[in-house]
Amino acid sequence: MPSVVLFHSVYGLRPAVLAAADRMRAAGHQVVTPDLYGVPPVDTVEDGFALLEKIGRDVVLDRARDAVDELPARTVLAGMSMGAGIAGALLAERPETAGLLLLHGSGGSPEAVRPGLPVQLHLADPDQYEPPDELDEWSRAMTAAGAALEVFRYPGAGHLFTDPDVPDHDPAATEAAWARVRSFLDAR
Repeated sequence: MPSVVLFHSVYGLRPAVLAAADRMRAAGHQVVTPDLYGVPPVDTVEDGFALLEKIGRDVVLDRARDAVDELPARTVLAGMSMGAGIAGALLAERPETAGLLLLHGSGGSPEAVRPGLPVQLHLADPDQYEPPDELDEWSRAMTAAGAALEVFRYPGAGHLFTDPDVPDHDPAATEAAWARVRSFLDAR
């Protein structure tokens, strides 16, 4: 079973991220959930973006790098929303990554994809942060680069549908997503 690093959303290290890590641990995976902010999580997306800007994107990315520095090369890079972008950004620096697990946001550059890299994406349908044309272009580019890409859309769900503490929460979509995530991780 691979190790997993799970990066949080713009809200910070919320209980939903810790609960997601616990689900993965219950399935036998070692999971690290770094706090990329170093301060308590916020309650609104607007406060989250303000906090991200205050801390700085470069600082957040450096903290993510530090968090994976001692992890095995074949660690699964995973993230929720903003964290998906962080996971994707680290892909180029970790060519032996066991897989890329993206929840609530796409991430990763096709240039960083090795042939056969397992990538799984879970998105609301529609998702306010992932315009369909941009998602289609990203999907085509990732597949053309050799990623073994799976995309799961959840009609009617809100952006952060796996977080029970936000209005976006969708219990049915959450359970479907976690069943697929477990299969993805178990195959690594």
